[in-house]
Amino acid sequence: MDVMPLLLLVAGSAAIAAAARRTPVPAPLLLVAAGLVISYVPGVPEYTLDPHVVLPLLLPPLLYTSASDSSYLDLRAQLRPVALLSVGYVLFATFVVGWAAYLIVPELPLTAALVLGAVVAPPDAVAATAVARRVGLPSRITTILQGESLVNDATAITAYRVALAAAVGEGATWAGGIGEFLLAAVGGVGIGLLLMVPLHWLRTHLKEALLQNTLSLLIPFVAYATAEQVHASGVLAVVVVALYLGHRAWEVDFATRLQEEAVWKMVAFVLESAVFALIGLQLPVVLRGLGEYEGLSAAWYAVAVFLVVVASRFVWVYPATFLPRLLSARIREREDHPTWKAPFVIGWAGMRGVVSLAIAFSIPLTMHHGEPFPERNLILFLTFTTVIGTLVLQGLTLPPLIRFLKLPGRDAQAETLAEANAQAQASRAAERRLDELLADERNALPPPLADRLRQVLERRRNSVWERLGQANPVTGESVDDTYRRLSREMISAERAVFVKLRDGRYIDDEMLRTLLRRLDLEEAAAYREAA
Repeated sequence: MDVMPLLLLVAGSAAIAAAARRTPVPAPLLLVAAGLVISYVPGVPEYTLDPHVVLPLLLPPLLYTSASDSSYLDLRAQLRPVALLSVGYVLFATFVVGWAAYLIVPELPLTAALVLGAVVAPPDAVAATAVARRVGLPSRITTILQGESLVNDATAITAYRVALAAAVGEGATWAGGIGEFLLAAVGGVGIGLLLMVPLHWLRTHLKEALLQNTLSLLIPFVAYATAEQVHASGVLAVVVVALYLGHRAWEVDFATRLQEEAVWKMVAFVLESAVFALIGLQLPVVLRGLGEYEGLSAAWYAVAVFLVVVASRFVWVYPATFLPRLLSARIREREDHPTWKAPFVIGWAGMRGVVSLAIAFSIPLTMHHGEPFPERNLILFLTFTTVIGTLVLQGLTLPPLIRFLKLPGRDAQAETLAEANAQAQASRAAERRLDELLADERNALPPPLADRLRQVLERRRNSVWERLGQANPVTGESVDDTYRRLSREMISAERAVFVKLRDGRYIDDEMLRTLLRRLDLEEAAAYREAA
């Protein structure tokens, strides 16, 4: 096996993603554009999306990181709009896009057109999350988009399987399709519910952070594979497990949480970068098989399908936003009246991604009777152009659209005040507990050490309030910035001495690593305290 193409993909995509941080362009869009260009550079290996790799090996960890970073409580509060988008919209888009493609493309059977509709129906979890983070969407819209993108893949994959069964001649029926959908949904959620408690028990009872993080890396694959083994939705199983573990992450040992956060950030960065680069690199593969559809006819079909995909989302989003309010007095009393702006942003934020391409590449070459699958290459091409079109057009225009609509962003000052009040309550509880412990003679400490514990609490309580203070008139730094910088300078001075002592053979390398780790933890604590 030649590993050089894989190394080139990972290293190149990581470099482009890092460079994107210095530009106003979101990293997913720059990666896709780079992939499109690089795919025709002489000597670049050909990269073909293998659905047997993307769906079971890349999708689970990406879903896991996105779901574990999401808020279970926020998603539960937005359950209705999330369900309407992740289930209702995906099914609606499957039929609307499929029917439109059937009318637009000559000789495309309705069953094959519905396969196309299911393939391009789900907005991408990675794209939505990446763009939402970059543009600073209001928290409610971000929650809805994240929740939709976590669940809609399960709906789309199930719809695809039903449409594919009909297309290849397996005699699929409406009753069978509904049954398969229910099996996938209920089974996926059920598998997630069965796995989440024992997995959490394992995480809290393993004593070594290394073992706990090894388990953490295996969890999304275990959940996905277990559900798929019984023909349930692996996507839903991963999401349920990740939401539960993320909600109860505070019960895990602190060393595990610190290590786990760093590990998963690295995994998510590498996978997200490679996935978006792979999308652009599919251009030669897709164009090679177009055949009779090359030229203006293929371009017309691509534009028409893209427009239907974009328009169908608006057709669904606005009624799904306003009709429940018209039909339910309870919703009107409980929720604020929405304006037209938020649904417009949600409608425009429907970028498609790698899942659509992976599903499209999984379409079989032939049907049951041996005939070629009708217009398979055209379906691949239309999926590719829809993914590229939504990522580039909608992804590039979403940030200026949000600025133009003047949607209220997150209130940083209000959040800081809430954080300060929460920290004050926690510090008072910690002080009471410290007094109780020190009253026991078994916990007797010299006064300087007891005072140091109280000073730590005092510093932690004041650090959030200091963030609201005025900047230093000389340096422009906030108090927190100055505190963090001075802490780092002090630790750097200590670190230099330890290295000098090791070089002079006063201490050995093992002792140096111990001392440096202690400083690293102190530096991390100072950074988090002031962050």
